[in-house]
Amino acid sequence: MRPTGERYGPTVVALLLVAVALGLSNFAAAIGIGISGVDRRTRWRVGIVFGLFEAGMPAVGLALGRGLADEIGSAARWIGATLLIATGCYALWQNLRGTGGGAGDGANDDGAGRLPLGRLLLTGLALSVDNLAVGFSLGAEQVNLATAAAVIGAVSLGLSLIGLELGARIGEKTGHRGELLGAVVLIGVGIAVATGAL
Repeated sequence: MRPTGERYGPTVVALLLVAVALGLSNFAAAIGIGISGVDRRTRWRVGIVFGLFEAGMPAVGLALGRGLADEIGSAARWIGATLLIATGCYALWQNLRGTGGGAGDGANDDGAGRLPLGRLLLTGLALSVDNLAVGFSLGAEQVNLATAAAVIGAVSLGLSLIGLELGARIGEKTGHRGELLGAVVLIGVGIAVATGAL
């Protein structure tokens, strides 16, 4: 699973490494979202939601305190993985029954319309829930929490946007199967989180 921050010193380089490690799952999930289509509104929504969750969860973890943050952190991998897999399965089910968009939607449709805000928020929560323990660890290392949140949020935003663009390129080649592939990618991210690969 993701590093808990216990081994990182309060240096900028270490903080950047933590931020990249935390943002990798967002990058992977953003690829899955981007496959279904990307426009400016999609970029803003995904970037803001993923960035805010990644930046905010460590602060929440620090506020909860070590005991509760560690307790939640130990189960976070399974909570996040379950939410991601469930979200992907729901998107897959919608696509297979013809309610999730597809070839008939047209190439110029609003990509954000294919990803309901509720599903996006759930995905952001699932990807960041294990950051609760990270927040307390960063606090223990005397890293300024505001600085850490800003760096983690910015890196997550950047990785998410890169993932969206990469996903969009894949989506252009997969055509009307893009949303189906996107759902499968999201399920794959959930499995990777469960196994500790992300």
